[in-house]
Amino acid sequence: MVNTLSHLGIGLLIASVAGLNSRQVKIVAFMAILPDLDFIANVLLLAIDQNLSHQTYNIFYYLLAHREFMHSVIFVFLMTFYVWYREKNKILTFASGVAIFSHIYLDYVTSWKMRPFFPFVKEASTIGAIDFFDPVVTIISFVPIFYILAEHAKNNRINRNKKNSPENRKNGKDNTSYSIQNIIFSKVGKITGILKNSNNWFAGVSEGKHRSLYRNLLIIFTLWCILNPFTKAMLIGSVEESEGYNISYQDSYPISPGKFLSAYQYNDTHYRILTSDYWSGIEKAAFIPIYPDDKDEFSGYLTRAKDLYYSSLPGEIDYIVYNVSTSRENVTVILSDARNPFAEYWAYFKVEYIFVFDVDSENYEVYLKRNDRYSNKLPINYFE
Repeated sequence: MVNTLSHLGIGLLIASVAGLNSRQVKIVAFMAILPDLDFIANVLLLAIDQNLSHQTYNIFYYLLAHREFMHSVIFVFLMTFYVWYREKNKILTFASGVAIFSHIYLDYVTSWKMRPFFPFVKEASTIGAIDFFDPVVTIISFVPIFYILAEHAKNNRINRNKKNSPENRKNGKDNTSYSIQNIIFSKVGKITGILKNSNNWFAGVSEGKHRSLYRNLLIIFTLWCILNPFTKAMLIGSVEESEGYNISYQDSYPISPGKFLSAYQYNDTHYRILTSDYWSGIEKAAFIPIYPDDKDEFSGYLTRAKDLYYSSLPGEIDYIVYNVSTSRENVTVILSDARNPFAEYWAYFKVEYIFVFDVDSENYEVYLKRNDRYSNKLPINYFE
């Protein structure tokens, strides 16, 4: 599973191979998870977004939103330069740059659309060659974390055994007293010890324990991340040949290890959605209507909803389908992605934008529904 712990694990592999001391290992480990700290900036954006104009909101979105600027190549260069400026250590600087780059590339090669070349390229894109639950990435990235936790637990057990040994009891160091004073001092001492000996968490990495194993795992991880985009390209090429249509590489998403969900516009009224895998090629396919049967009656509302949607960020829907409902006062236009019914476990495009237009005025409201779980009202400045 690709998450912050996965990035931390890869950072530890890189630090181990680079042969760094405990302090330097912590720097590389921090760099490996640093891009995900943009959630703090994202919270700030959510706090002020309703007070911004549409243009200002879009600019702030590029800078502050999750998986935006802090997941860009230029951010890698800025942070790598900062480490060099502070540390003046070539190996540490190189390891830190590789660690933060590994985070961004791993996100980019999985299933999330990003803007890694912002501000030079503002369009979102993805390689999307490795599934979010990829077992190879998950196992490799969790191996160093497992060893660190196991070694820390072992050291704690040894220390407890020493404190409770017969010699310590004989010397009046029995820890079985439960007075309030002893409990307080015990807790304070434990916290102080953790802070004072924080380097012990990474001692195994800095001392070179399992370095040969970590080196081999890092090689396998690198080859896996490089080869999968090429094997995906071969599969998409095979699907294109079978379908006789161009298939978007980046809009073909991994929905499980080795299986991809693709789509293309078959004609003016339908999309064709299909799943394929490395073993059997195309598994299943279906045609999805783009517009409702009464399209012409509501064409003005459909066009307005589409224009408003395309003016907003992040733009999660790639293949828009429309659904219309009416009441005496309103016309409701729902925009969703044609692939939604085929992506059971998903996070990115399984959204619905619900535009509610007042038939007697130009007023409207917009609601966002994600994964069929909740719906929240969006500020109008998201759209104009």
